[in-house]
Amino acid sequence: MAALHSEWNLHRSYPHFFKCRLEHHTHHSIEGGRADPTYGFTVVPLTEWNFELQKPYDVPLEERYSYENGVRKLWVYADDKPHDPNSLTQPRTEVRIRGLDYSSGVWQFEGYGFVPNGTSGVTVSQIHGAAQAATTLILRIYNGDMRYYSADLIATGMYDTWFRLNVIHDVDGGKVTVFIDGVQKFQVKDKGPGDLYFKCGVYAAPGNISYYMESRWRDIKIYKK
Repeated sequence: MAALHSEWNLHRSYPHFFKCRLEHHTHHSIEGGRADPTYGFTVVPLTEWNFELQKPYDVPLEERYSYENGVRKLWVYADDKPHDPNSLTQPRTEVRIRGLDYSSGVWQFEGYGFVPNGTSGVTVSQIHGAAQAATTLILRIYNGDMRYYSADLIATGMYDTWFRLNVIHDVDGGKVTVFIDGVQKFQVKDKGPGDLYFKCGVYAAPGNISYYMESRWRDIKIYKK
């Protein structure tokens, strides 16, 4: 009883010590269990300049994007124009992390995302660039499921709920790891080094898309080792 009382007093006097000890213990939990994916990483300071917006070239930004109370809301329609009049790509409204392109090392994207029911056939997060491809990673929502491109199932039940997304790209190790709410859900070999950067928002897939597509993002952070 005395030992328990002493532990409680230490907890009250040194809460930071116990928080760090808990995070250290959590980090070493078994694969697939909850962990802090940012453990061992250093946060990279961001300003609003780092959040470059891409949207259909013929409409004002405020008709496809809003930023209120810390939440970035991005939406697009299936018949929208691409982001550039010379582009043949699908319509998009995306945040492109600017000024932090990378080609080596270990980098991480973190953000809290929300996808409303009905949005389907849309990329909500990606790593742009690769050695011999346009992208290293595409995370798409199809009928409430998150998939790697249109293939491997990563997570289900993604509609109408906030989720924490962490994407770690170990360029030197050649792998990408995806965490949802602190749980490792997916790992895949990358496609080689290139001019790499993170994006999030809504980018219509080549087919099987809903007419209206939307995602919301808050607390976006970039980390590196």
